[in-house]
Amino acid sequence: MSPAPYVLILFYSRHGSVANMAKHIARGANTVNGIDVKIRQVPDVADTTTLTSPALPDAGAPYCTLEELAECSGLALGSPSYFGSMAAPLKHFIDQTSTLWLTGRLIDKPACGFTSASTMHGGQEQCLHSMMTPLLHHGMVWMGLPYKNKALISTLSGGTPYGASHLANSTNDTGLTDEEKTLCEAQGARLAQMAIKLQK
Repeated sequence: MSPAPYVLILFYSRHGSVANMAKHIARGANTVNGIDVKIRQVPDVADTTTLTSPALPDAGAPYCTLEELAECSGLALGSPSYFGSMAAPLKHFIDQTSTLWLTGRLIDKPACGFTSASTMHGGQEQCLHSMMTPLLHHGMVWMGLPYKNKALISTLSGGTPYGASHLANSTNDTGLTDEEKTLCEAQGARLAQMAIKLQK
């Protein structure tokens, strides 16, 4: 018996905002019947090559395996925006997916992104583009947030048509606005619905 289809919410979070967003994306995905949700994170990367991360994180979601990525029916990828790009730990994980690319394991699966930055113009949309690029190389189907989501029009904080975002006024501000929560949940639900539609 094959396992139930699931969407994978995979992220790196340094201060907690992206981890908080992941929970709301999962909440939205969980409103869709017929699909499960897995929340996973990636380990930090060290400044030197002699250090390794523990097998299990000290807190939060378990670390993701390449097999969990390969078997997912849909993917939500999250990262803080660092100079308009995804964080190095997430990029390091994605750089290890060549075997999945060679075997086409992610082709035609839906994907979306979510991000957080501490300034209004902190590169949120460009960060989403940086996550989109390798997933398009994998043959995934990128999904944004359509403007039927009225919170995308009314928001004065995070939210983009390229994917959910959060404006953290400081590194200690991990709370999401109502609009940001709504958009994360809408994105999670849309991803789960599309994952079911695109099941082979």
